[in-house]
Amino acid sequence: MKNNFEPLIFVFCCKYCPSCSVDLAKSAKLQYPHSIKIIKVSCIGAVGTIHILKALENGADGVCLMGCLEENCEYSTGSLWARKRVQYVKKLLGKLSIEKERLEMYNLAAAEAHRFCELVREITETVRTLGPIPLK
Repeated sequence: MKNNFEPLIFVFCCKYCPSCSVDLAKSAKLQYPHSIKIIKVSCIGAVGTIHILKALENGADGVCLMGCLEENCEYSTGSLWARKRVQYVKKLLGKLSIEKERLEMYNLAAAEAHRFCELVREITETVRTLGPIPLK
């Protein structure tokens, strides 16, 4: 079952630097998993605990947050707040007997299309080995 399983990954992506990397990857026709669903947000710091948990509840097998490099955050502290929030949600997932590896956060500069593709392939493979989320 896990070998044929294609996990659905929701990627909350800051509209500044990380979105530029996503757009660059698309325009360069770089390959990344088709099961990735990009959700552009004004700042990664605006993604709340409830958004992450609702994504998992509503069908995502994994969630990834992609924010600007911490020193280049448009709102100064958005990436820092998001990192703390991700750590908190990982603890919650553990208490719910859901693997914390289903949630990751990365920071990207504007022109890191290849790194974006590498990171979404990495989380997709991690979640594929875990199998479907038990909430389904």
